[in-house]
Amino acid sequence: MKAVLKSYRQAPRKVRLVANLIKGKTASRALVELDMLPKRASGPMKKLLMSAIANAKENDKIMIEDLLVKEVRVDQGTILKRSMPKSHGSASPIHKHTSHIMLELAVYTEVEKPKGKNKVVVADEPKVSKKVALAKVKAEAKPKKKPAKN
Repeated sequence: MKAVLKSYRQAPRKVRLVANLIKGKTASRALVELDMLPKRASGPMKKLLMSAIANAKENDKIMIEDLLVKEVRVDQGTILKRSMPKSHGSASPIHKHTSHIMLELAVYTEVEKPKGKNKVVVADEPKVSKKVALAKVKAEAKPKKKPAKN
């Protein structure tokens, strides 16, 4: 179950911030986090995730609760080269970067445990309602207050 977005008009470095956030999470959890994320890439990434989920439902008749975001890859696309006029008749180059995004979903039983610190524990994940999940994401997203200066 894959979905691909090509020539998305944002730099890959900025899109990878969103991609790394949802990698290894359940599909429903990733959708909730993408809803709450204040990044520009979260909208197209959510749309791509929904497309991959729809592909899974159509082709393999799998429910959304059984899906896990196995891989999200963001590669560099074509660079649109433009120029900005400068003083004395000269010009400086402007590079407009694009990204190719590939998202792959897997069923829990097909996923092997990854090596390293970030292990995905599928069996122990409790089922929570959407309201509780939204509250947790909001609490994690709040910036910490700095201490007042004297």
